[in-house]
Amino acid sequence: MENDLPDYDALPLIERIGMRHAWDVFGRDDQLGTINLLTPDRVLAAIKTVERGETINLSLPLTEPDPPLYGRRRLQHEVFSIDRNNLDDRMDSFYPQASSQWDGLRHVRAREFGYYGGMTETPEAGGGHLGIERWAEHGMFGRGVLLDIAGYFEGLGEPLDPLEPRPITADDLRATAAGQNVRIETGDILCLHFGWIEGYRAMDHPGRERYAHAPSFPGLEGSEAMARLLWNWHVAALACDNPAVEMMPGDPQVGSLHRRILPLLGFCLGEMLDFSRLTTELRAAGRWTFMFGAVPLNLPGGVGSPANAIAIL
Repeated sequence: MENDLPDYDALPLIERIGMRHAWDVFGRDDQLGTINLLTPDRVLAAIKTVERGETINLSLPLTEPDPPLYGRRRLQHEVFSIDRNNLDDRMDSFYPQASSQWDGLRHVRAREFGYYGGMTETPEAGGGHLGIERWAEHGMFGRGVLLDIAGYFEGLGEPLDPLEPRPITADDLRATAAGQNVRIETGDILCLHFGWIEGYRAMDHPGRERYAHAPSFPGLEGSEAMARLLWNWHVAALACDNPAVEMMPGDPQVGSLHRRILPLLGFCLGEMLDFSRLTTELRAAGRWTFMFGAVPLNLPGGVGSPANAIAIL
């Protein structure tokens, strides 16, 4: 089936919202979406990208950003004794999507047409349809490809401000890939470096306090052209270093990329992954591919998960 994936414009159209869906591409009761493209053959092929055997963590600490964005409360972590020789710990106010994270297929719905696959009932906690545990059982291992968006615009003499909104178009992605001499292949885990982590960490604490109430940053535009490109590239996952994949605040006239590609196309979306060191290492090595690995939290019925992501060079 994966060799016969339809082009975006061949997908069925939901006329009422003017958007296309891929609900039958991987089977009517599919639970994985684009993660289906991480086949055993592609995992084996990704291993061949490893040259040094060096690992790079791609996940922020669970306590970063601090303060948390979008009104979330700070994580409370308590360490305590259970007897004279043993410690245990527990957490409160733990939001699985507060730091480096994956948006699961329960995260966004397409209005009255439902979640991925057309599921219209509201999911509840516990195991079930489209829970994040499906991705945990499968794992996310494959060829990672980093597109250095920040580096591309720096080279044009138009550096991105990582804390100000700027839409990145489908043509920008194509130009970045061409400039890096990278070909996106079916099943790749596409990683986008906007420089947000570096920009955020450069702020002082009062600045972060103000920013948490109204975060803004560059990101992908929410257009159909962007959805078309990402689908036709047939990537298995899209991981970004900014907090929302798409530009924030977005443009209502263009629409929401989340709604176009998560519930309708089954995309796996990663946010706030830390590509700062990885970008430096790949720039120095003159290469842009690596082995990507992640295992989401095995939380039955989970909406999202910490990223738990790593690169192997």
